[in-house]
Amino acid sequence: MTETSAPGHGLHERFLRGLARSPGQTAIRVGSESLTYEELHERALQRAGELTAQAPRGPHAVAVLADKGLTAYVGILAALYAGAAVVPLNPRFPAERTRRMLTTAGVGTVVADPVGRAALAETELDLPVLGESASASAAALDAPAAVGPSDIAYILFTSGSTGRPKGVPLTHGGNRHYFDLLDRRYDFGPGDVFSQNVGINFDCAMFELFCAWGAGAAVDVLPAAAHRELAAFIAERRMTVWFSVPSHISFIRGIGGLRPGTMPTLRWSFFAGEALLCDDVADWQAAAPKSRIENLYGPTELTVTITGHRWSPEASRSRAVNGVVPIGPVHPGHDHLLIDGEGESAVEGELCVTGPQMTAGYLVPEDNEGRFLERHGRRWYRTGDRVRRLDDGELLYLGRLDAQVQIQGHRVELAEIDHAVRQCAGVHNAVTVTRQVAGGGLELVVYYTGDRVPPVTLRRELSAHLPEGMMPKAFRHVTEFPLNANRKVDRQRLAREAAGTPEGPP
Repeated sequence: MTETSAPGHGLHERFLRGLARSPGQTAIRVGSESLTYEELHERALQRAGELTAQAPRGPHAVAVLADKGLTAYVGILAALYAGAAVVPLNPRFPAERTRRMLTTAGVGTVVADPVGRAALAETELDLPVLGESASASAAALDAPAAVGPSDIAYILFTSGSTGRPKGVPLTHGGNRHYFDLLDRRYDFGPGDVFSQNVGINFDCAMFELFCAWGAGAAVDVLPAAAHRELAAFIAERRMTVWFSVPSHISFIRGIGGLRPGTMPTLRWSFFAGEALLCDDVADWQAAAPKSRIENLYGPTELTVTITGHRWSPEASRSRAVNGVVPIGPVHPGHDHLLIDGEGESAVEGELCVTGPQMTAGYLVPEDNEGRFLERHGRRWYRTGDRVRRLDDGELLYLGRLDAQVQIQGHRVELAEIDHAVRQCAGVHNAVTVTRQVAGGGLELVVYYTGDRVPPVTLRRELSAHLPEGMMPKAFRHVTEFPLNANRKVDRQRLAREAAGTPEGPP
């Protein structure tokens, strides 16, 4: 097992622990470029000095608007060293979405690579930018700034039903509890090589980075091309820890990359962000026979993940519902309720959680409505997920209670898609449903009224508002929506129709 955490509350202290254990070893590698722990530490101190010079009155929010390169990883660590809240953003999101996130988070400085600079220019916001090269005018910090447990470590954005992304602030104290728990659960060490697979704006990237850095291990960023030759890439880099969304399994299998025994170096494999199917895990296990596999679950509001289930071929399958791997018990130090209607259930209902990993609330207070519950003198986060609780505390995932869905690991509220489509020229109203695809994932299908608009036109207009991962895969024009007995739009009927309707020509 790894050592206990260093004194203090800052998320950056995990890197300092890795620095003490592995000073000359690789901390981050992106293609042919890499930095050792010592090199990354020195660059982060220099950049933190520049950030501090930009905000002499104290810490502020720092956006990292960059592709997955050294600029991004130095920027994340530097912002933490400066005592600022990190706001990791995808520079390839639509400009209006990026502008809203920068404004909502109150970003004072942006760390950007060339792609990020171009993206920032499109927002028309006038914010100071630090690029890839260090400034000689600002002195490096001697040491990282001190932070408290209630200080914000980073801010992430989730899909919002109002048509705007919802900002979720996560504290150093919540992250301290989370990573201390992971240290006790896993045996990561300096010899490990972690994948860095998800986008830096996705909360699971924090798992990849700070589990590795807390252990003095290496982080290896996967280029897009590596996914088509995954086994060869893993073998070449001697990768030992893998993390991805479950739908990645189906993709790798589809291109012939899950042959038995092809990933022998993996010791741990983690999946999160979507329902994980037992059949997919079995195929992954055959390809990575020495790997222990875990299904992790948790909304962003509960700091990365809040439950975990370790795969056992017989035990996991016997407990699975609809072929979905159990999600495990809620993390120690937390309490949970199952809400069924207005009352509580001992067996099945919406999962509500409270404890040190829970966010205090969204950046925009009105976004809190309906997402938090006051009961028993405490505040609980409503996950919107329906689960079944077994006698030993294990939770089984039954599905979404509301209209939030997981698309390629990213949480999407269907109301946001409806809102975006209704802004398209000629569209009167829109209803978004999901349909399953091979491998157990979901894709979006939009039904709309108004003028019949070519799908290519709708996609072009939506691209200004929605990231690629939230783009509907099909558009169906109807003269009117079907209604159920309550005179409401019959979404279930539309979903059944979408499941049986082939995609039309673009």
